[in-house]
Amino acid sequence: MTRKRRRLLALGAALLALGAAAALALTALNDTLVFFYSPSELAGKELPPGRAFRLGGLVEEGSLATAADGTVSFRVTDLKQAVPVTYKGVLPDLFREGQGVVAQGALSADGSFAATEVLAKHDENYMPPEVADALKKSGRWQEGAEAAQ
Repeated sequence: MTRKRRRLLALGAALLALGAAAALALTALNDTLVFFYSPSELAGKELPPGRAFRLGGLVEEGSLATAADGTVSFRVTDLKQAVPVTYKGVLPDLFREGQGVVAQGALSADGSFAATEVLAKHDENYMPPEVADALKKSGRWQEGAEAAQ
């Protein structure tokens, strides 16, 4: 084997190893990405149950209920679509109906959203950027809220 051929084989092996490492890194990154969807965007997607993502919108008025076992259920809406959410845990102090919320979790087999974490706004002037963008896209954004942000 000539010296030139050995160099080409070594270069080929190095490129193959680099490609394999890049593919593994991209696969691992894809598994850790958490996407954000509004209820209207979610209605147009076919996500498999168990796939983690964030759901954002407003807590629908009159939808908040607490079960005897401490499970809280409510609906997240972008004023076009609504998604039922269940959560077992301590809700943020500022969580209430009509306010912006971002919940992280996954769809259940029955189509409801099982939240593992619920985030609420931190003062009366704040709305999570993802929720504000989703409300703007749906045409339901209130101009007064935009100036407060």
